Amino acid sequence: MSADPWPEGVARRILETVDSTNAEAARMAPAASGPVWVLARRQTAGRGRRGRAWTDPEGNFAATVLMRPAEPPERLALRSFVAALALHEALVALTGRAEAFALKWPNDVLLNGGKLAGILPETIATPGALHLAVGIGVNLLHAPAPEPGAVAPVDLLSATGVALEPEELLDHLAPAFARWEDRLRSFGFAPLRDAFLRHAARLGQPIIARTVTETHEGTFEGIDDRGALVLTTARGLIAVSAADVFLNPVQTPEARPCS
Repeated sequence: MSADPWPEGVARRILETVDSTNAEAARMAPAASGPVWVLARRQTAGRGRRGRAWTDPEGNFAATVLMRPAEPPERLALRSFVAALALHEALVALTGRAEAFALKWPNDVLLNGGKLAGILPETIATPGALHLAVGIGVNLLHAPAPEPGAVAPVDLLSATGVALEPEELLDHLAPAFARWEDRLRSFGFAPLRDAFLRHAARLGQPIIARTVTETHEGTFEGIDDRGALVLTTARGLIAVSAADVFLNPVQTPEARPCS
């Protein structure tokens, strides 16, 4: 399937090897004149949420979009939803398997229930500006070893038989990201929240959300207008703005989730 045109005004940089595409975006930020996608064919020190290592063998997808949204800092985290929806759209277009993909709040894409992709947004402060780097990792050819208690990782090739080159996925992802970003800026978060919930894993079902200090068990009711997870718990309705989410009730809060 042919990709839509590359988004106007967005630069692209392809690297053979880099420590981390998010780290490279941070190095580029002081001189960046507009949004840019950075893709590396090989990462040597990829990172996930909360400083966890992200395993990234050659052939997998590792890219970051660097941008400078003119918005309050509290709204920057909504780009996790932009990235998740764009990645879901690109993967469905390239595989034709809409039913196989789901979105796990706040930042994962699942394939047949296994973790295929993760998203890592990070703010970058430079003199007079606040930039945002949104890193995206996708297991195209290789899945890392599973971790105890975590959502089992999967790779696209083994699960679907579809072999994608990283540049091919980027060609579909960047236009999709630009479209969802335009919807966010034009219409606010509501249409993105509705779209995310249409593809959300375990909506209306029991999940566990673990923050740094608390563990919440309840029914996944939805997402509020700030992007927070909404749960019905034994204590009533609560909103959780940041947490590790366990989809399987047999997973314990002591188990470390894949992220």
